[in-house]
Order: sequence, then C-alpha cells, then structure tokens
Amino acid sequence: MELRAYLIETFRFNDSANKKMLNKIRQLSDKAESIKLFSHLINCQYKWMGRIIQDPKAKLMSWWDPVYDENNLETEWTKSLNIWINYLENKSDDELAKEVTFVGYDDSLWAASPKDIALQLNYHSIHHRAQIQTLIRQQGLEPDFIDYIGTKYRKLS
Repeated sequence: MELRAYLIETFRFNDSANKKMLNKIRQLSDKAESIKLFSHLINCQYKWMGRIIQDPKAKLMSWWDPVYDENNLETEWTKSLNIWINYLENKSDDELAKEVTFVGYDDSLWAASPKDIALQLNYHSIHHRAQIQTLIRQQGLEPDFIDYIGTKYRKLS
C-alpha cells in the first residue's frame, strides 16, 4: 500500500473511532474534560495544517482553544479531518516525504515531513481517545470497542 493511501486510511479509522466515542461523550453527566480533549484533537489538525501551508496565523493558533460547544464537535471534527483528507489526496508519496518548514513554539524555524505530521496527528488521536475512554468508564458507562483490529478481522465460523 502506498503511503498516501495508508495515511488516508488511518485518518478514516480515527474519524470512525472518534465519532463513535463522541456518541458516548454525549451520554456523560460530566462532559467538560472529554470535550476539552476532543476539541484539542480538532485544534491540532487545524494548527498542523496551518504550519504545513505556512499560514501566518498558524503561530497564533492554540493547541487547546477554542473548546468547542458539544453541539459543534462533530462538525468541527469533520471540517478539520476533511482538510487533511483533501491535502493527502492531492499529494504524492514523494511530496509527503519532503520536509516543510514552520515557525515553532519558540519562534525558531523547524522542519518536518507532512507524512510524519500526519502520523503524529493520528497517533495523538489514539492517545487522547484512550484518555476519553477512561473518563467514560470512570463515569459508569461502558466504552465502545473501537480498536483498529475491530475494523479488519472477521469471524470464519
């Protein structure tokens, strides 16, 4: 499988898993921390894309703010995801491997490849999804089974 296709598949898996989890978040009595973490995932996707395309506003974007209203989480998530899917669909593996530069947290110039940034976003999503799943369990709800393998394995008999 080419890298671009793999990255798109990974974003789509995270989309499916995060949307399932969002349905569970809606059932929580105390949603604040879960909404904050989910909003953070959205903001990371926006900020990293801003860095890649060298948007001058990217440096001002927060990793943590805004915290989106519960009713807007799915819309904002989908919007931030579609930016990445569209970007990946229009790049070759070679383009995804070529480093881009951006201004970092310390005003220095930094470099990373879009493929590594895309991988970071997806791995980061897994990290925070696990935190949210713990919050769901702590509030007495059973988290959904959202492991990657659950999208791939099949029962034979």
